[in-house]
Amino acid sequence: MSADGLWPVVNLGEHATVRARIGWKGLQASEYQDKGYIFLATPNIKGPHIDFRNVNFISKRRYIESPELMLQAGDVLLVKDGSTLGISNIVRSLPGPATVNGSIAVLRCSEGLCPAFLHQLTKATAFQKLINDKKSGLGVPHLFQADLKEFEVPLPSLPEQHRIAEILDTLDEAIRKTEQIIAKLQQMKQGLLHDLLTRGIDENGALRDPDRHPEQFKDSPLGWIPRGWEVAAFLTQCRSSAFGPRFPSDLYAHDGALATLRTTDMDDEGNINLSTMPKARIAPGSMSEHVLVPGDLLISRSGTCGIAAVFPGFGLPVVPGAFLIRFRLLRPQFAQFFRRYFNSPIGRPRLERLSVGGVQKNLKGSSVLSLRVPVLPSSEVLAVQQILDNAEQRITVETTDLSKLRTLKHGLMDDLLTGRVRVSVPEEAAA
Repeated sequence: MSADGLWPVVNLGEHATVRARIGWKGLQASEYQDKGYIFLATPNIKGPHIDFRNVNFISKRRYIESPELMLQAGDVLLVKDGSTLGISNIVRSLPGPATVNGSIAVLRCSEGLCPAFLHQLTKATAFQKLINDKKSGLGVPHLFQADLKEFEVPLPSLPEQHRIAEILDTLDEAIRKTEQIIAKLQQMKQGLLHDLLTRGIDENGALRDPDRHPEQFKDSPLGWIPRGWEVAAFLTQCRSSAFGPRFPSDLYAHDGALATLRTTDMDDEGNINLSTMPKARIAPGSMSEHVLVPGDLLISRSGTCGIAAVFPGFGLPVVPGAFLIRFRLLRPQFAQFFRRYFNSPIGRPRLERLSVGGVQKNLKGSSVLSLRVPVLPSSEVLAVQQILDNAEQRITVETTDLSKLRTLKHGLMDDLLTGRVRVSVPEEAAA
């Protein structure tokens, strides 16, 4: 694991103890307590930090049965059994006495090995390969303690270990915080979407308040809606609709002149991945009535029914796949509004209720056209779209940053943990 012999390579067992529980001496689930001594299981160490809240508790008698597994700050916990074998975490602090179940090995470093460095090392590609090469077991994957002790790992100087761990831990924290920001923005967007689709915004750009101004609302087949809104069949908003065409799979080819947009090229929110569309050797002219134009609304009609997307345009002519329905709107600039409406917790269930069939549900285009939808004034639709565009743009920016951080972390792990890229260490630390 060390590039060009820059660092000595040692067996893990020479610089860390490897301990794991062998059986529970008849422990029964009925012995778990509402409080007591923390008993960590695999789900508790899956996240960026150990989850000490959603845990089981055991008695003091059970806790002291295995003193070597009484956790300490700095212990590295590694899953050694099951489908999540190889996941690791580090004990940064303890809210109380704690131990682990039989699926987790406890790695405790000696003075010459930095726990944070070892934690990062266990997540590296080279270490995970060692695990993959050594795992055994007929049904459930398993890693023996003896094998773990024999794993060969690089051992840079202790100051280098600390510096490498500091860099990678900083990136981990940046990734965690960015993930939290994205989750919060997603939650805010969902709340905003619900409010905009039920209350809309007034001429001042503020959400209408049905509690303070009930006079601004009226009853409708869709429930309580703003007075300026109408309810009409979706048919009234469409110029035309059509099912995607079918053609033989043997016509697909990398150099095809016609691309096909499939349901698998769309995620649950209707975002389209144009790079995954297959291409076919079909003359675009023969499919002219099916070729998509920017602003076309697409709704999946089979399998996962009701996912809506808006075609953004593409370099090649594109036709919808056989499991998509294409709707060409009278006002294409409102397509994003209807995409969000049909994908929302308000619109999606209504589409799903229209689907028919057994295991493989199907959605009829005529059923979608007859569905009653809210019809907003043009200016309000555009204002709603702009607000949601801004919210989605913030999420896109953070998601892009998260992708960059993960790419940087992956590259740095490989470089720093093998010594291909060396870190600078202050002279006093090196001394």
